[in-house]
Amino acid sequence: MTTKILPGATGVLALADGTILQGVGVGAVGSALGEVVFNTAMTGYQEILTDPSYMSQILAFTFPHVGNVGTNVEDIEQMGGGSDTSARGAIFRDVPTDPANYRSDASFDDWMKRRGVVGLAGVDTRALTKIIRDKGAPHAVIAHDPDGNFDLEALVAQARGWTGLVGLDLAKPASTLQAFEWNEGLWDWPEGHPKTDGRKDVVVIDYGVKRNILRALASTGARITVVPATTTAEEVLARNPDGVVLSNGPGDPAATGEYAVPEIQKLVASGKPLMGICLGHQMLALALGAKTVKMDQGHHGANHPVKDLTTGKVEIVSMNHGFTVDRDSLPDAVTETHVSLFDGTNCGIAVKDKPIFSVQHHPEASPGPTDSLYLFDRFADLMGDR
Repeated sequence: MTTKILPGATGVLALADGTILQGVGVGAVGSALGEVVFNTAMTGYQEILTDPSYMSQILAFTFPHVGNVGTNVEDIEQMGGGSDTSARGAIFRDVPTDPANYRSDASFDDWMKRRGVVGLAGVDTRALTKIIRDKGAPHAVIAHDPDGNFDLEALVAQARGWTGLVGLDLAKPASTLQAFEWNEGLWDWPEGHPKTDGRKDVVVIDYGVKRNILRALASTGARITVVPATTTAEEVLARNPDGVVLSNGPGDPAATGEYAVPEIQKLVASGKPLMGICLGHQMLALALGAKTVKMDQGHHGANHPVKDLTTGKVEIVSMNHGFTVDRDSLPDAVTETHVSLFDGTNCGIAVKDKPIFSVQHHPEASPGPTDSLYLFDRFADLMGDR
């Protein structure tokens, strides 16, 4: 390898094909291995980097300016942990700016250091996005060393040696270890997050759930109990819930489905209202007899157009997934309810004659528009009909 470290470079991204991007290291010092994806959202970098669905991934922001609103304790999406259960690294065109927002309690750079997120700035993110678009999401190592000491050959070899996300169950490490109650609603300016008084009992199976999914659900009047990913259907039904939610999460749905799908099939058979989100959507589809496949680039952003086939309306949604349900494998008992207008991939299903549906996108929209919040009301209506 003939690539040399450029003068002043304190951060690098080494792709498995030998490509090296160099720039300014930010955030945590060290290195991180993962799959590189790009996100097209213009806001919400803190929520994005703390979404457990990004576990074992390195995130490139296509929007050039990041950091201006700082960070705060309220906008963290994951229930616990740091970069080990969310995005491993982050890539920016410009060096993150100083915060200028009344809600900020720490700079973005300091926050990244505390969480262990390795960052790289000053690179051509447009060129990197085109690589991902043309060749698929690459395996890579991101590294930050203030002294600029990097073994590029070793970093490339490490990226080449990684097996990737296919066949990888990440829901267990992303999930809670024990059940807990949740009663916090969606953020309401200027008070913050209000406490809710629930009327319907809902069990959320945590495969890597986001806080704002729980908040949106609580705001519909749900009394929420969050349980670990490995919870059995018998344990869920023993709580006598009015409905069950299969949460978002990271990794290969087929791998997590090894233990989750049989339990989901029992929940389907129980007749309880059931809602799936992202990974939960994919595993519900598996439980119903469909298949999932790895996408080349995936969908990551807050500006994705999706059509609700049940209403004919087009909504702009927040997306974060690298696997998709094979729409051609959907059985006759399943109706396709949502479809991506970017590439025609499946974004939602419903079971005929049963109170069961799921969507690929994140209806809580954090970050992103609130076009899909109605899905939580749709779920609440299903519980009300019982």
